[in-house]
Formats: sequence, C-alpha cells, structure tokens
Amino acid sequence: MLCAILCMVTAMSHKVLVVEDDDTLLGVIKYNLDKEGYSVFTAADGAKAVEAARQARPDLVILDIMLPELNGLEVCRILRTETAVPIIMLTARSEEVDKVVGLEIGADDYMTKPFSMKELMARVKAMLRRAEMARQQGDSTTARQSIIRAVEMEIDIERHTVSRRGSAIELTPKEFDLLAFMMRNKNRVMSRDYLLEKVWGYDFSGDTRTVDVHMRWLRQKIEDDAAQPKHLVTVRGVGYKFEE
Repeated sequence: MLCAILCMVTAMSHKVLVVEDDDTLLGVIKYNLDKEGYSVFTAADGAKAVEAARQARPDLVILDIMLPELNGLEVCRILRTETAVPIIMLTARSEEVDKVVGLEIGADDYMTKPFSMKELMARVKAMLRRAEMARQQGDSTTARQSIIRAVEMEIDIERHTVSRRGSAIELTPKEFDLLAFMMRNKNRVMSRDYLLEKVWGYDFSGDTRTVDVHMRWLRQKIEDDAAQPKHLVTVRGVGYKFEE
C-alpha cells in the first residue's frame, strides 16, 4: 500500500503533454495517463502543441506525426530548440522511423501504430524515471567525470558538448546520452536490451529497433570520414561496442 501511494505521489508530480488529432486515441491515452496519476495536457494540432508546451512546461511529450497546422516533425524541431524534454513520437508507418530519429529533430523514442497501451505506459514511466534520476544524480556525476575522452572524441557532460579533434559535433539529446554511455564503457560489448535499460531506462524487453536507428544516425555524425577508423562497432548476434 505504501509503495502504491509513493508511486502515485511521484506520478502526480509529472506533467505529460499528449498531442494527437484522433479524438478517440487521444481520449484513450489521456484516460490511461490519468489512471496512472499523471497531470495530463492535450492538444489536437501542432500550433496548439507548441503553445501548450511553452505554457505547461511538461516533463514528457507524446507527439503524433500527422497533425494539422504543424506536423509532428516540425513541432519536435521547435521544442528541441527550446527544451530537452523527453519526446515519444507516434508514427503511422515503420518507414517514418528514420525521420523521427534523424533529421536533427531529436525524438527520444517512437511507437508505430497500432501499439499496446500497456507498453506506452511502461515507456512513459521508464522515460520519466530516467529523467528524474538524471536530474538527481547530475551534480555528483558531473563532479565525478565531467569529461570523457576516447581516441579523438571528447564529451563534456557539464556543457553537454561533443567534439572530435577539436571540431564540435551536433547531437540530439538521446544521441548524446547513447554516445556518452558507450564511451564510458569503451571496448565492452553491450546488447540492445542492455542499452535500452541503461540509456532509455526500459527494464523490459522493448523494441530494440530504436537502438539500431539511433546508432545508425550517431555513426553518420561521428564517423563521416570513410578513411577514419570506426568506433561504434556492431558485434553480430550480440549488440554494440565503442572500440578504442
């Protein structure tokens, strides 16, 4: 009983913005979030979503791609210039995944319709839990290891910057988290499920494609020179490692 009360109190402190123009789906998502104790805000088009995000300052955004006024990709781009709020995007087709993760829009995760409401709630909880842990542990983590270096790469955790041979590299928030974790564990092979748990906060067997897509875009940014050694290595049948 005490655990249930504590979980409810924690959830009540979190604000979630849901952006979806399908009234039925919007209602179902809101109902499930309300049931979990979150404070829920909604918007049915892209323009209202941006306005709601600026006013409500949510802890997490669930954002559909196909929206009137401004589509979800444009909304995500705008939010990414103003905040690092976690964003889960809802896509109608699996082919849209590259657009969601790449093109500098910086979504943290995605779900392809139709999806399980139970899994969406699990992802929401995991993402909020990880964001809260990051805020609480930020000071001690920064003090312990503010600079991470491996070969020609350097990450400054406190300034949230990445450079290679002195040249800055622009990464989305989740790409930054993924690269920092890989570099902290250089030369160690890690499975996709393990990366989902440690970088995304998912303590269940989720859709590991999100790891593959983020890894692909991250590679394009830090390994753009075909002649240079590759550091993000795929270990077939196992996962990935940052090889020094």
